[in-house]
Amino acid sequence: MPVETVGAQVSERIVRFGQFAEFFAQTARAVFTGAREWARWERLAPQLFFIGTTSIPVIALTGGFIGAILAIEGWAQFAAIGQQNRLGGVINISVVKQIGPVLAAVMLAGRVGCSLAAELGSMRVTEQIDAMRAMASDPIRVLVAPRVVACVVMIPILTVASNLCGVFGGWVITTRLYDANPQQYWRFTEAFISWFDVLNGLTKSLFFGLAIGVIACYKGFSCRPGAEGVGRATTEAFVSSFIALILLNFVLAKALNDFDVIVVQGGVFRSIAG
Repeated sequence: MPVETVGAQVSERIVRFGQFAEFFAQTARAVFTGAREWARWERLAPQLFFIGTTSIPVIALTGGFIGAILAIEGWAQFAAIGQQNRLGGVINISVVKQIGPVLAAVMLAGRVGCSLAAELGSMRVTEQIDAMRAMASDPIRVLVAPRVVACVVMIPILTVASNLCGVFGGWVITTRLYDANPQQYWRFTEAFISWFDVLNGLTKSLFFGLAIGVIACYKGFSCRPGAEGVGRATTEAFVSSFIALILLNFVLAKALNDFDVIVVQGGVFRSIAG
């Protein structure tokens, strides 16, 4: 590949990243300073309903089956060493810290993120966004801010639903199909999971929701003209959101685990309280 082509591609990606950073800054400013516009019930409520309420069934179904699959796959290994009663703790800590938040985020990116990108992309192609600017209305505050806020607000709720269904799915398979001791299942779950593990997953979900909302809206706002442009923006919204989720999960897992070791288990809170 010629050096000029590589340089052009690198320059183009740097420019796109700068445009995204500017869009993110505008969105953050709109959220913190334009609450009178985006917090109107007729603008925020439909987004909360679409992003949250309508996503619960598919997330609950998926979470339940994921917990059940973990129980099926792990039972033979744990039973071979006589530790089958501890399987519940391993399943549930995996669901609460990793699988629940990531699963909810992936479902949100696929179901909601693509829809937001397509909706805003269609508005851009039909020049509705330009018409709003011509009427002195800020489309970032009116269109983007309520969608981003709804993503951030609703994804912890979706994560809790995914966690509960995953735990229930693991419990059904472990105790009903394989006849493990139900009391031992919950006792080892309590021993494995602390309050910080629950907050760990919920904290991740907030960052996931923010990333999905901003990326989906940005792809919609920057889509190319025509039906092909809207379709490409929808695809790019999901792919970019998925990559962002993986990177964020890696960074947050390391940061939160270090925080747990140094601050929570290290007794910093107890020493300050004392």
